[in-house]
Amino acid sequence: MQRRDFVAGAASAGASLALFPPDLSGLEREKGPGGLERRALGKTGAKLSIIGFGGIVVSQATPEEAARRVGEAIDAGVNYFDVAPSYGDAEDTLGPALEPYRERVFLACKTQGRTRDAANAELESSLRKLRTDHFDLYQHHAVTKRSDVDVILGPGGAMEAFEAGRKAGKLRFIGFSAHSVEAALALLDGYAFDTLLFPFNYATWHGGSFGPQVLARAREQGMGILCLKAMARGPWPEGAEKRYPKCWYQPLEGEEAALGLRFTLSHPVTAAIPPGDERLFRTALALAARFEPLSAAEAEAVKAKGLAGSPLFRFPSAEA
Repeated sequence: MQRRDFVAGAASAGASLALFPPDLSGLEREKGPGGLERRALGKTGAKLSIIGFGGIVVSQATPEEAARRVGEAIDAGVNYFDVAPSYGDAEDTLGPALEPYRERVFLACKTQGRTRDAANAELESSLRKLRTDHFDLYQHHAVTKRSDVDVILGPGGAMEAFEAGRKAGKLRFIGFSAHSVEAALALLDGYAFDTLLFPFNYATWHGGSFGPQVLARAREQGMGILCLKAMARGPWPEGAEKRYPKCWYQPLEGEEAALGLRFTLSHPVTAAIPPGDERLFRTALALAARFEPLSAAEAEAVKAKGLAGSPLFRFPSAEA
């Protein structure tokens, strides 16, 4: 496919989601423990809390701090945990803290290994550190370039390790996270994934034309849709005080954080993973406990904010 045809096709796919708020009636939803909503994860049969616990929340934490943060999340109704080897020492701290609850939660992990051998090595290391014999979801992590897609899906690529791991009972479902529309759509065209993890954010959606086309394609395929960057404002302004060291982007705060999270969860998605700072994670939990979909008037206000902002990601991507 020529690039201009790809761009035109992706833009057309996104047009089907231009009307807002979208309809959530086709998504299975229920109240979970602690009052936190749970939603079906595509065709997997799993139901996840609408807020996920990102492993960065316990990076650089003491064992006592990690145990307390995980316990608070469990008590609030969180049953979806996500981690990766690239999150500093998060695997080492999350493993012991999560071990008492392992049978009650949906544990997702990732690898940036693009070849079979590299992915398999990280899978085995992550299983050991997380103190588990399997992951509920294993994902190709942060795929941005089309060339990486070719390696992942090609001979000797990481997909071979994923399929072998599933056959051996080391993982249940297969997914990916992506930071470009181009890579996401190429992966969706190349393999029948169970889930995707993607930035669905009001600034990238409206200001960067980034997200609608991926959500439309994932819905067509009946996938489980997981979200990143719901509470992102945009890049840190030059010279700004970075008050959240674990957050590489400037997060939304206060009422804007509520609008950002509600924008994302008002779409037919399963769950959102908040920023890795523990303070922002607690904020997201409190906001999600009283979630209501955006009204049409609120959606228009959020659209205006998005168009006036500086999105973290854009389509087309210069990096893809």
